[in-house]
Amino acid sequence: MAGLFAGMIDKILHRRVLRRWGLVADQAGTADIETLRGARTRARALRRNLDRVIYQADHRLALPVIGSNIIRKPMGTDWAWRPDLWKGPIPVPGFSSVPGKAQICDGTTLFHDCRRSELTVRQIRNTREADIAPFGFRMDVFRFDGSFLSLVVDLPEDAARGLKQKHLIRLDAIVEMEKPLEIFARLNIKHGPNVEQIVRELPLNEEEVMVEFDLAYSKMNEKRVERLWVDLIFEGPEMNQIILRDVTFSRRPRAEL
Repeated sequence: MAGLFAGMIDKILHRRVLRRWGLVADQAGTADIETLRGARTRARALRRNLDRVIYQADHRLALPVIGSNIIRKPMGTDWAWRPDLWKGPIPVPGFSSVPGKAQICDGTTLFHDCRRSELTVRQIRNTREADIAPFGFRMDVFRFDGSFLSLVVDLPEDAARGLKQKHLIRLDAIVEMEKPLEIFARLNIKHGPNVEQIVRELPLNEEEVMVEFDLAYSKMNEKRVERLWVDLIFEGPEMNQIILRDVTFSRRPRAEL
């Protein structure tokens, strides 16, 4: 109730201020010099704060909305998902000297086997007009004496529910890097005691960075699918900055022939 009352008072005061400055503007052409000089001083002081509000509002409102789940979906998609790392703020936004196994956030873990870690990671706010995801993920790799670096993303239960060999699973990504490197995506499907794996290389030299995993070529037991996860494997990451602006997954049945 108090908040509603305060809001009403604020609206009334706002209307009065608008009327007052409207009157000052109407009279500016005929006002005496001293009155005009005083009005200009007050108007400039007011404008400084108004410009600050407008600047911050324009900047923040131009950013992708936090929590946005807008995803580019191919026709026929029956499931689509953006991991939390790219969708909303995470509890700890950055790590330095990242250990060999580090949980970045719920469902996303970074692995490497360096003897001495010179790896820094950070969740960053996307600001470009082309960005759909609210957040990106940046890795700064300096000296790298390990044999592998991978980011593991656990897919939710919905991805496994009703999964058939007729399905295609698609990964879309927006990637930036300081210098070229290879990134591989490995889909892992646990069915009973077995794990089916399908590996694809991300086409980083193409405008649309996406790969599709065709389950028709797998030996997956449809009746025993338990869970899915994807490893993003970075080959030769030393002395590089890698930014994943967005990562999304989708699933659709293959067209019947």
